Amino acid sequence: MKFANPAFLVLAALVPFAGLFWAFLRARREKAMSRLVAPSLRGRLMPAGANLWGLQAACVIVGLFLAMLAAARPQWGRSAERYVGRSRNVVVAIDVSRSMLAGDVRPNRLERTKADVADLVDSLGGDRCALVAFRRTGVRICPLTTDRGFLRSALEQLSPESAPRGETDLGSAIRASLDALDPAADDHNAIILISDGGDLRGEALANAELAKKRGIPIFTVGIGDPRVGATIPAEDGRGVQKYKGEPVKVKLEEAALEAIAKTSKGRYVPLATSGTAETTLGAIYRKFLRQVAAKEQNEESERAADRYQAFLVPGLALLVAGASLSKGRLERSGRKV
Repeated sequence: MKFANPAFLVLAALVPFAGLFWAFLRARREKAMSRLVAPSLRGRLMPAGANLWGLQAACVIVGLFLAMLAAARPQWGRSAERYVGRSRNVVVAIDVSRSMLAGDVRPNRLERTKADVADLVDSLGGDRCALVAFRRTGVRICPLTTDRGFLRSALEQLSPESAPRGETDLGSAIRASLDALDPAADDHNAIILISDGGDLRGEALANAELAKKRGIPIFTVGIGDPRVGATIPAEDGRGVQKYKGEPVKVKLEEAALEAIAKTSKGRYVPLATSGTAETTLGAIYRKFLRQVAAKEQNEESERAADRYQAFLVPGLALLVAGASLSKGRLERSGRKV
C-alpha cells in the first residue's frame, strides 16, 4: 500500500492524541464538579445520555482517524483507464549540417530552427511527434511521443555532431522520417523537413514519391536568405570557414525543397529571416498540418488504484453516529418521552 497524500498521515496520527486530551479535559471537569455537588444530587444533575459519552467519543475519534486516512489517498493494486482521442503523427527532420550555423538568421539558422520547433511542440495538443537529425544520413533522435518534456530535451541537445558528417542528403532524411512512421497509420502522418536546402542527389525525389504513395505529405521549410550568402564559423572556432583563402558563403537553396514538397503533395514554406507570429513553425503547423486527417485512437493505461472509499465511508458513518449520540439530541429525545 502507498499513499498519494502522505501529509495527511501526520494528522491521522494526531487524532488519538486529540482523543486522549479530550478525555483528560472531561475527567478534570467531572472531578471539579464532584467537589461542588453532593453525591446524592450528582445523578439528578448528570445530563441524559452522559453514560454514552465513551461510545460517542470512540465513534468520533475512529471516524476522524479513518477520514484522515482517506484524505491520504491510500492506493494498492492497479486500475486500467481508457482514453479516447484524436491525434496526428508528425516527424520533424532537422538539418544539422554546418551551413545551418550561418548567422543570416539570428542567432543562427540551427538555433532559430530549434526555437521554432519548441514553439511547434507547444502547438501539438495530443498529437505525437518524432525528431530526426540529418547531414550525410538521417538519425532518429526521438521516437514518436506526446511527452513534450522529452521532446524539448532531445531538441536542446541537437548540434552538427548529432548526425554523421558529410554532404547534406535530403533523401536520407526523408527515408529516416518515413521509417519513424507506422505504415498502418499513414492517413494521419506527416513530415516537416527543415533545411537550408541542397541538391536532389541520391533518392530525395524517389523517397518523396514513396511518401506520396503512402499518403504522407512532406512540408518543407526553408531557413536562411535565398538572395545573399552568409558565412559560417570555422570548425576550430576561429573566424569563418574558408576555401582557397576565401570565406565560404551559403544561402538558402529553395529549388530542392520546393520539388520535394510538390512531389509528395505537401507544401514549401520559407521561414522568414525575421521572426513574426505568422512565420513560426507553430503557426505553420496550425495552418497547414491540420489538414492531415486525425486518427481516433484508444489508449489504455494502468495506474495505482485509489482505495480511499474503504476508509471514507465507514469514517463518515462513525462521525454521523457520534453526532447522533450528542447530549443535546438525547436530551431532546428525553423531553418527548
